[in-house]
Amino acid sequence: QVQLVESGGGLVQAGGSLRLSCAASGSIFSINDMGWYRQTPGKQRELVAAITRGGTTGYADSVKGRFTISRDNAKNRMYLQMKSLKPEDTAVYYCNAQGREYPSSPASDYWGQGTQVTVSS
Repeated sequence: QVQLVESGGGLVQAGGSLRLSCAASGSIFSINDMGWYRQTPGKQRELVAAITRGGTTGYADSVKGRFTISRDNAKNRMYLQMKSLKPEDTAVYYCNAQGREYPSSPASDYWGQGTQVTVSS
């Protein structure tokens, strides 16, 4: 089983910065695409940023130019640097990874437990 643990959330004033981290552990053969999602009460979880194993990135329009996603394949870690934060960025942020536990395993989707980001105005 692959476990994902997020860290780095917290309370920050508008205009401030936070850096989220996601650490993958457990039985990992390979991790391919990874991404950060966020969710607020009553709304669907939305994709914030994604990164392939090769480092190709993509962002939601709402965070382009403010958030930067990165990863360290050797350490099985992913990061989200968030700058110029706005109150509307307030949400629970989730780490997602698509990977395999063994060479013969089917590709599976894994999720972290989430970390709260609160941006005050």
